[in-house]
Amino acid sequence: MDRSVFIDGEAGTTGLQIVERLRHLPGVTLRSIDPARRRDPAARRAMMEAVDLVVLCLPDEAAREAASLVEGMGSAAPRLLDASTAHRVAPGWTYGFAELAPGQAAAIAAAPRVANPGCYATGAIALLRPLVDAGIVPEDHPVAINAVSGYSGGGKAMIADHEREGGPAFELYALSLNHKHLPEIAAHAGLARRPIFVPSVGHFRQGMLVSIPLHLDALPGRPTAREIGSALMERYDGGGQVVVRRTPCEQRVQAAVAEGSDLMEVFVFENEAESQAVLVARLDNLGKGAAGAAVQNIGLMLGLEARQAAAHARA
Repeated sequence: MDRSVFIDGEAGTTGLQIVERLRHLPGVTLRSIDPARRRDPAARRAMMEAVDLVVLCLPDEAAREAASLVEGMGSAAPRLLDASTAHRVAPGWTYGFAELAPGQAAAIAAAPRVANPGCYATGAIALLRPLVDAGIVPEDHPVAINAVSGYSGGGKAMIADHEREGGPAFELYALSLNHKHLPEIAAHAGLARRPIFVPSVGHFRQGMLVSIPLHLDALPGRPTAREIGSALMERYDGGGQVVVRRTPCEQRVQAAVAEGSDLMEVFVFENEAESQAVLVARLDNLGKGAAGAAVQNIGLMLGLEARQAAAHARA
């Protein structure tokens, strides 16, 4: 029997991407409200009570209000997947990064409320969490994270700015060093010290690179790049949407290559003579960084067979 899903905010960028992916996923029926009644509280509540799972693709405050509405439904409440920033470090919510640690996919499958990760956070946590767990990177180590994303994740104003003739080629932003993804990066990477995070936007629609430089001789035990690669392989060798790639011979990684994929690729570059390394995660900011992860979580929460989700994942 099909399981029913309502996307609250399906007309937004992430909502549209989730709709497109779910149309190709067996076992799911999408339910929608008449556009004229999308702001009608009674219509929204009735729809939420009628489905198995609600996906929130809303601004943070609206997502909090929707979650409160669902909490008040008692036994009629559906399960929730929130794609906003609102609940990523909130008590009572399970973090929706299935590859985070052993048992995380099972925790998502059993959870009544799941918070979909942020795009930048997905790359940073994927690089750091296995190394913190393995004791390679101490939790209080001073970490710097650099990232560049396609402009499609920046909202309507940024998209319009880049798609007009003569749009910006490249820009750094969030230079107050207080980006909204920092709390979830620190919490779910296992860091006790707030990292420095410098995001940027390039003049391409989709794709993302997250990079973390490391002085290997400043880490306990002076690990090698091979040991770091082994820790990443051990974490991600069990499948899912994260894969560890062999370092390209040309020693370069292009962000836009990830466009349209729901996979995240992880690389380790090194200068052995100088005891330095750079960890890189490549993903589509609208794929594994948003809708791809959401559909992976939907499959887990609704008990859809892994082969069904894998058959329709974008490689």
